[in-house]
Amino acid sequence: MLHTLMHSPYYSDLDTLLLLLTAQDDLLLLQDGVLGALEGSRALNRLLASPATLWVLTEDVTARGLAGQISAKIRPVDYTGFVTLTEKHQQQMTW
Repeated sequence: MLHTLMHSPYYSDLDTLLLLLTAQDDLLLLQDGVLGALEGSRALNRLLASPATLWVLTEDVTARGLAGQISAKIRPVDYTGFVTLTEKHQQQMTW
């Protein structure tokens, strides 16, 4: 399943999201969800402990001026990569 976190992890039900993630899932951080990829943040530590593959949308990172603050442990993806992720997963859930 593709999970997309579009809201700040501090204003989302991150606990439920983390409970649902499996090793077959991809989690894409976009819009204000990119705040979850900030190096040293509590949200990042919790997300990295999940079994899912983590992605962050580079255009949203750049739009928020956060390029130098994003963890290298989360894979960057552009809009073309976002489309590839949606094609990979028939089911999607937005958070």
